[in-house]
Amino acid sequence: MSAMTMTEKILAKHAGKSGVVPGDNIWVETDILMTHDVCGPGTIGIFKQHFGKDAKVWDREKVVIIPDHYIFTADKMANRNVDILRQFVAEQNIKYFYDVGTPKYKGVCHIALPEEGHTRPGEVLFGTDSHTCTAGAFGEFATGIGNTDAGFVMGTGKLWVKVPPTMRFVFHGKLPPYLMAKDLILSVIGDIGCDGATYKAMEFDGDGVYALNIEERMTLCNMVIEAGGKNGVIAPDEVTLAYVRARNASKKAFTVVKSDAGAKFVFEKVYDVTKLEPVIAKPHSPDNRAYVSEVKGEKLDRAYIGSCTGGKMTDFLAAAKILKGRSVKIDTFVVPATSEIAQGLKTTQLNGQSLEDVFLSAGAKIGQPSCAACLGGPSDTFGRLNTPLSCISTTNRNYPGRMGHKEARVFLASPLTVAASAVTGTIADPRDCLQ
Repeated sequence: MSAMTMTEKILAKHAGKSGVVPGDNIWVETDILMTHDVCGPGTIGIFKQHFGKDAKVWDREKVVIIPDHYIFTADKMANRNVDILRQFVAEQNIKYFYDVGTPKYKGVCHIALPEEGHTRPGEVLFGTDSHTCTAGAFGEFATGIGNTDAGFVMGTGKLWVKVPPTMRFVFHGKLPPYLMAKDLILSVIGDIGCDGATYKAMEFDGDGVYALNIEERMTLCNMVIEAGGKNGVIAPDEVTLAYVRARNASKKAFTVVKSDAGAKFVFEKVYDVTKLEPVIAKPHSPDNRAYVSEVKGEKLDRAYIGSCTGGKMTDFLAAAKILKGRSVKIDTFVVPATSEIAQGLKTTQLNGQSLEDVFLSAGAKIGQPSCAACLGGPSDTFGRLNTPLSCISTTNRNYPGRMGHKEARVFLASPLTVAASAVTGTIADPRDCLQ
């Protein structure tokens, strides 16, 4: 069989084949199926409709249920969704359920999955959320699916998948202190557009990528869906393996997979990170790219630091470096992705001050770990845009209505850029604050 990319090799293995090529349609065995409070009830309904109301899931230890989106709200329908999850978990004796209001509650599913050891190299992860592709940072095939497909996986452990061709993005050079992975992925999306990787794998490589910590690699893979990508993936190295081994409480064996020498890529682009500058995505699309220097000074009403893309410890450490000793001039919301990260804000010090104290002293408001305003949510959702404000955010989408009000203007940027903008009240270049 000819040389294969990492994505092709993982899918071939899970289809029991010696090799596959892009365009092949194959039955793929599933390692993990994840669902949450938004899509979980629909997935459960489809599962029961087609397999029977008394049917059992194919493997109770491979279904992971993480309520995270509409959690801290008085909305009765949102609360009902979580109740449906609870009932199903009890019926099925699901092993991994991170219920809100309990010590097991985690927060954002895409960060909770690796924290709890559900992401491993060489595996196949399906989730009822488009940003499931985040887990590709661990060298696995991870992608979002709809409720119908998820209901089928829930009953069979298999899914009919078309093998995607692979695009390759190589980053070389030492990342300057004013840039983050968010700048890199916004640069890519700005270059190829929101449909530039439609149903393609996006593989990231180069010394610039491997100099990133695991959280920054997650940011790269998280936003491939904003370019239409089927999945994002980064070959595992020792950084990956150290994280996975520390979190893999089940001690489940895994296989490291890398692209073969001579593997065929349908597109390749090389970047020199030393020549890049801070990037922003203007309303109302992630590919509406501009350099921060081009829109510097534009007035803002709000800043938001959080989500699966921008609510990790690395993101908060970056923001705190700018906010420490300064005060925000606009409403600034800080939302840790998970309860573990929320605890980290209390215990992690920056020059003798906890990150939580840095943010509170600067005048920011800190929310409970969840998706919060990233998907808008009920009207009482923390940080939600209930009026047509201009907001700069570390989230991953800025379509009309994404964070609430359909006339709000959302700018996407790195935590460094968002923090710099919070202290000026206008779009600001982090280079001016890091000098």
